[in-house]
Amino acid sequence: MTSPLIAITMGDPAGIGPEIIIKALGAETVFARCRPVVVGDAGTLSDTARWLQMPVVINAIEQPAAGIFKPGVLDLLPLTHLSSGEITVGAPQKKGGEAAYRYIEQGVALTKMGVVDALVTAPISKEALNAAGYPFPGHTELLAAMTGAKDQVMMLAGPRLRVALVTTHLPLSEVPARLSQEKIKKTIQITAQWLREYFMISAPRLAVAGLNPHAGEGGLFGSEEASMIGPAIEECRRAGIVVQGPFPADSLFFHAVSGEYDAVISMYHDQGLIPLKLLHFRDGVNITLGLPIIRTSVDHGTGFDIAGHGVADPTSLINAILTASQMVLAKKGNLPLAEP
Repeated sequence: MTSPLIAITMGDPAGIGPEIIIKALGAETVFARCRPVVVGDAGTLSDTARWLQMPVVINAIEQPAAGIFKPGVLDLLPLTHLSSGEITVGAPQKKGGEAAYRYIEQGVALTKMGVVDALVTAPISKEALNAAGYPFPGHTELLAAMTGAKDQVMMLAGPRLRVALVTTHLPLSEVPARLSQEKIKKTIQITAQWLREYFMISAPRLAVAGLNPHAGEGGLFGSEEASMIGPAIEECRRAGIVVQGPFPADSLFFHAVSGEYDAVISMYHDQGLIPLKLLHFRDGVNITLGLPIIRTSVDHGTGFDIAGHGVADPTSLINAILTASQMVLAKKGNLPLAEP
C-alpha cells in the first residue's frame, strides 16, 4: 500500500511552527510511515533552516504527489512569499494571521478533494488570526467552518490518556450556559464512533466528568449533573455505548490513566487539558473528531516566547504526523492503530 500523503500547514510564521516542521521532517521515522508535504512559505522555512544550521533542501512543487519524500528534503507547496523582515519572530501580527489562514484554507481544500489523505497543522495565534479579520477562537472552530461540520469535537491524546471536550475556547463563566444534554450526548457519540473507526477500539470505554465539584454532590454544588450530564449518558448507554458517569473530575483522571477507560469526556477546556498536558506536554496530539477529513495537530501553541531560539521540541508534531498516518491506514485498510 502506498504510504499516506499528509499535508502539513506551517502555522503562524512568527511562531515555532517553521522550526518544529524542519526538525520533524529530519526524522526518518516520519518518511518511513508517510509522504509529508508542507503548505507554507519558502523564505521563512529557508531562513529557519539556516539559523538552525540544518542542511535542508526546500523543494517547491505544484502538486503534493510530486514530492521527493526523503529526509533532508522539505517538499513545499509555496503559498506565500513573505519578504525578509516582513514578519517579526516572536510576536502575533496581522500579516502572520493572514498567512496562517491561507495555509489552513489550502490544506483543507486539498484534503477535502482527496488530493492528500490527511491534514496536520502547526500552531496558530488566535490573536493574529482575529487581527487579520478571521474571528475564530481556534483551529477547531475554523476547521468546522471550512468543512461545514456541525458537531466537531476536540480530542487530545497521548499514550496514557485521551480527553474529548464538550466545550472548547470559552470564558469559564460561559461554560454552564453553553452546555446542553444534546451537546454532551453528541460529544459522547462522536468520540465513541471515531475511536471505533480510526483507533480500532471495538467497544470504547468512556467516562464522563461532572461539571461541579464532587459531580454536584447530589445537587448541593450544582444541578447540571442531574439535569443534563446524567440524562445524556443514559441516552448513550441505551444506544449501546459503553459510558459511565458523571464522575468527580478530581479522581476520574487517576482511574483513566490506570487503564479503566479509553477516553474521558470533559465539560470544559482546562478540566481536561490540565491532566492531559501534565502527562503529555511534549508528546500529546490534538485530533479533531467529527470532520469530513482527518486532521491532527500539536497539543501546544505558537511558543512566541521561545521562537527563534532553536529550543522548540518537535515531538508533538512528529506524533501528530504519525497519528494522522495511522488513522488513514486504519480507515482505509482496517489496520490496528499502533502507538507512534
